[in-house]
Amino acid sequence: MKNILVTGGSGFIGSNFVIHMIKNGSGCKIVNYDLLTYAGNPDNLNGVKDDPGYSFVKGDICDQSAVKKLFDGNNFDAVVHFAAESHVDKSITGPARFVTTNVLGTQVLLQAAKESWANAGDTGSKRFIHVSTDEVYGTLGETGYFTESTPLAPNSPYSASKAGSDLLARAYFETFGFPSVITRCSNNYGPYQFPEKLIPLMITNALHDKPLPVYGDGLNVRDWLYVQDHCKAIETVLNNGAAGEVYNIGGNNEKCNIDIVRLILAELGKPESLIKFVPDRLGHDRRYAIDASKIKRELGWEPSVNFETGIRDTIKWYLANGGWWKKLL
Repeated sequence: MKNILVTGGSGFIGSNFVIHMIKNGSGCKIVNYDLLTYAGNPDNLNGVKDDPGYSFVKGDICDQSAVKKLFDGNNFDAVVHFAAESHVDKSITGPARFVTTNVLGTQVLLQAAKESWANAGDTGSKRFIHVSTDEVYGTLGETGYFTESTPLAPNSPYSASKAGSDLLARAYFETFGFPSVITRCSNNYGPYQFPEKLIPLMITNALHDKPLPVYGDGLNVRDWLYVQDHCKAIETVLNNGAAGEVYNIGGNNEKCNIDIVRLILAELGKPESLIKFVPDRLGHDRRYAIDASKIKRELGWEPSVNFETGIRDTIKWYLANGGWWKKLL
């Protein structure tokens, strides 16, 4: 894949993916299409902004004319679609924005890519990677794992909107033979994550000796995936994934929220008295856990960074890059 459209490439996972692809020697060209909402940060890409293989276009995935113009002006080999509203708390207070961006925006992109690639007469070599989340599966009990065949049962407006976009990507494959591929990842962490999410919020609050808010009893479990491992998985799917397939991407790192908070405090030398339990979030899923055996078996990918290493590297990054996150607060 030599000419790739990345939507939401100025966000957390998107920017890490752009940096990974530009610096891995693949020789690809990246067009980053991003509206630069609050979580899209051009500073994430300072290290590659002058690279001849990188270009940026500001725009909205819901803007049909702008998206069509983008495809008309470029011969994209692939689309990697990250752009989405993703903060669950915000979806509870304002669901409409999530439906508009995540569902309608995805449909606009699918249709533009379909028309562009059909006109070029070559869809077999193309790929549309729709980056989704394990949250579309709902919640698990104390045992079991999400597989690619687990029924979708989203419990928040955010996850419902992502499930809707997943189904559109699937429908375009089933109806039109469109080369869409869906990936569903577990919770990501690492550099450039906006400080509203659990790990960067706990790090930045602790550094300011502010209370660390923990929902409910803190025993909600998530499978944590280091963002650079996720980027390598998406590259693997981009190059070798089969059209119409779903691939779960997990980190094999199940952790309770409270254990992560305590680990961060210990690493920073801060007291656990900073922990403040707050009323639980509405519809808060109890446990997520990914079975990523399919992508390992069929494509040869598996995570390489364990949580203990990844979280320490992440803490070090936030300590070394205060200039990046302090202005976001």
